[in-house]
Formats: sequence, structure tokens, C-alpha cells
Amino acid sequence: MSFYGVTDIWTYVIGALGIILLPGPNSLFVLSVATARGVKAGYQGALGVFVGDTILLICTALGAAGLLRSNPALFMVVKYAGAAYLTWVGLHLVWSAIQKWRSTEAPVAAVAETPAHLAHPFKRALVISLLNPKAILFLLSFFVQFIDPTYETPAVPFLILSAIVMAFSALYLSALIFAGARLAQAFSQRKRLSASLSSSVGALFMWFGAKLATASLN
Repeated sequence: MSFYGVTDIWTYVIGALGIILLPGPNSLFVLSVATARGVKAGYQGALGVFVGDTILLICTALGAAGLLRSNPALFMVVKYAGAAYLTWVGLHLVWSAIQKWRSTEAPVAAVAETPAHLAHPFKRALVISLLNPKAILFLLSFFVQFIDPTYETPAVPFLILSAIVMAFSALYLSALIFAGARLAQAFSQRKRLSASLSSSVGALFMWFGAKLATASLN
């Protein structure tokens, strides 16, 4: 029994919600941008995430899962490129934290400059989204399990499942953006606290990179 080509839709809803709520590079980057640059920049980052996720969804609909499974060399290129980029972002965050820590005696205006890794939130978020290990593994393993292969119009279940996960993502990222804007007020006069958070997020990005480098489609 399926709902417009979606099998066991409530299991998918619960699973998708749980996966969205798990910390990942997308959500941490949007939170970092909102904390450093405010709500507008946070939504620019969120838009990059939505566009990246849409591209991944379209690729999944076109058979990306089967292509990567049948071509291990291509999967290796994708995962190592993603791992390298996430690690690079993490190193930038850690370096930014070190600079903040060293400038604890500097005037507030000097610290307010936007770090290089947050200067173009849409572009950065788009690349991070496309290389997000959580999103890739979700779409290539979990997502496709809920599509009835015998349904006469395959696009319908893809659209339903995509709408559900994108709605959850929009709500979650919006909550993070406004939380980040409030954190910015708390961190504006607490440079060491801000540096500690930045270094922690950077370490998480490097962990995401290591996780993607060891990921498997099996």
C-alpha cells in the first residue's frame, strides 16, 4: 500500500525529521553565518543549502544512486573532493578562532570584519550542501527506499518526499538563523567565547570531512 507512490510515508516523515535535526555541515555553516553576519546573511546561506539539496534531489531522481554504485571510481572522486573541501572549511574556522583569541585586546570594530570563509554565504553553502556527507548518504540510501518502483509516475513520489524534507529543512534552518542572531549579541563583547565556538565548529567540519572520506554506499 503506497501513498501516491510513497511507501510507508509516516516512517519516512519520522526518519527525515530525525536526520534533519542531526548536526551536519549545512546547519552548522548557516548557524555560523547568522552568528557572524546576521539574519539576512543567514538566509543567503540557507538559500544555498536549498539550491544544493534541490540539485542532489534531481540527481537522485535521474539515477545518481545507481551510477555511483556501479562506478566506484566516480564515488571515490566525489567523496574525497567533498572530504577535502569540508576539511578546508574546518581549518579556516579554526584559524579564524585563533586570530580572534589573539586579538582579545583589539577594538571591537576590528573584530567585526567578516571572516573570508563567511564572505559569500550563498556560494559557500551551495558547495557545502552538494558535498554534505549527511545529505549524500540520506538521498542515496534512505530516501530511495520509500519510492514504489512500480508506480506509474515516478516523479510524484520524488516530489512528495522532496517537499517533506525541504519543509523540515526550511523550518530548522530558520530556527538556527534566529538563534544565531541572538548568539551574535552575546558574543559581541565575548571574543574568547566566540573563538571557542568557532574552533569547535571547525573541528566538527573536519570530523565531517573524515566521515565522508570513510563513507561507503554499502
